[in-house]
Amino acid sequence: MPTVELSHITKSFGPLKAVDDASFTVEKGEIFGLLGPNGAGKTTAIRVLLDIFKPDSGTTSILGGPMTEAKKDHIGYMPEERGLYQDISLERCLIYLATLKGLTPAEAHQRIGAYLEQFDLAEHRNKKVKELSKGMQQKAQLINTLIHQPELIIIDEPFSGLDPVNTQMVKDLLRGQREKGVTILMSTHQMHQVEELCDRLVLIDHGKVVLYGGLDEIRRQFSGHAVTVRSSAALPSLPGVERIEQHNGSARLNLLPDTVPQEVLRALVERNILIEQFEIASPTLDEIFINVVTRPEA
Repeated sequence: MPTVELSHITKSFGPLKAVDDASFTVEKGEIFGLLGPNGAGKTTAIRVLLDIFKPDSGTTSILGGPMTEAKKDHIGYMPEERGLYQDISLERCLIYLATLKGLTPAEAHQRIGAYLEQFDLAEHRNKKVKELSKGMQQKAQLINTLIHQPELIIIDEPFSGLDPVNTQMVKDLLRGQREKGVTILMSTHQMHQVEELCDRLVLIDHGKVVLYGGLDEIRRQFSGHAVTVRSSAALPSLPGVERIEQHNGSARLNLLPDTVPQEVLRALVERNILIEQFEIASPTLDEIFINVVTRPEA
């Protein structure tokens, strides 16, 4: 049974249809990407799932059925907007929020101490939240999301404000949660993070699901008939190659419809071209995203 299931959800605000007949599932123990341009309906879909908004039509299932008050203690939700009390100390804020998720103050204090060390925030525990940098507040929000050891984590832009070191730490942390069987629903605009982390994804545009499936499956769907070649030598004209495009030290060879990539490789070897890399070209998720949301039918 999926951990999360949205089935034909529609939600309107006056004349605006924010979510339009959207359906997708999130399986247990996977990192799932919820993608879309600004205003696509991602946040509305999350709020419908969490029972913050009631849908106009359709059904949702979370952790095996409808949302209940008891289930909220098994969900960690980190919205994009800051949700921390600004005028109290970091440690006091986190302990209070942890008790709202069912932890005793003693349990919260113990777990928070370990997380503050892990996130390099221990020396800032007595500072007011408003005195912390944006990146520090982002890490504090992550601690608040994880402290009660939820079965389902829903995070919106988890890497906002983080430097490369802390970004890597958060990625490792999310992978670690997945290894423990925790389900993660992640909404982000950072496509390269989705490529690194997500098992499957859904792309919503104008409230509608326009792309849905596994990352490799989606890449194959949008891959052209081309190969990528990296070589220190200039590439000559080759039979079966329609055109050559240079990209950051490598070349994309767009092939004619009846050309087999192995024929191109053979032709390069026969010409004594030193090849450092040769692979079937695969579009980046950024390229797929732009392709889907800017095509006329979208």
